[in-house]
Amino acid sequence: MKTFIFLLAFVAASFSATAQQTAAPAGYTDMMAATIMELNSTGDPAQLRQLVSKFERAATAAPTDWLPAYYQAYGLLITAFQSKEDGDTKDEYLDQAEAALAQARKLRGDESELLVLQGYIYQARLGISPMDRSGKYSRMVSEVLGQAKGINPANPRIYLVLGNNVYFTPKMFGAALRLLSHFLRKRKPGLLLFSPAAR
Repeated sequence: MKTFIFLLAFVAASFSATAQQTAAPAGYTDMMAATIMELNSTGDPAQLRQLVSKFERAATAAPTDWLPAYYQAYGLLITAFQSKEDGDTKDEYLDQAEAALAQARKLRGDESELLVLQGYIYQARLGISPMDRSGKYSRMVSEVLGQAKGINPANPRIYLVLGNNVYFTPKMFGAALRLLSHFLRKRKPGLLLFSPAAR
């Protein structure tokens, strides 16, 4: 009987510890929403880096939530796109973005969204040196977006990134504008930005 009571107490303590670990601190949701809005309203690399730091702190405050790592990766990606720095520095931002994305995967984030973001990171890498990287990264973008489409074909961000991939393909490789029009015509405007479900 003592063993049973001890086992029951241990299980109860385990559930209690798990519940404490998954609870987000007070104000966490509001802080995340405000930081996401800031992220979506700026293109300034210095401000983007500050926002990335906020997401990094949010990941520490809520270590079981995948969204801070996702938005940290997204912020680093946008920083790479907006930065006027050299290609090596942009690659460093993208390396950090991939590390944050890997953390979001470990936390079992929405796989379709994570694959789309991975494709977007590949596009950024391609954009650093298109002539040298197009053979490798164009294919990788298509592969991960195909996987994302297999998981959730209704995800409009798939078609945005696919459209970017087609639009920025040199004209000598095909009818990019016709294909872009096909991708984007099927999507509802305003749904191109990922917003986490309300909790």
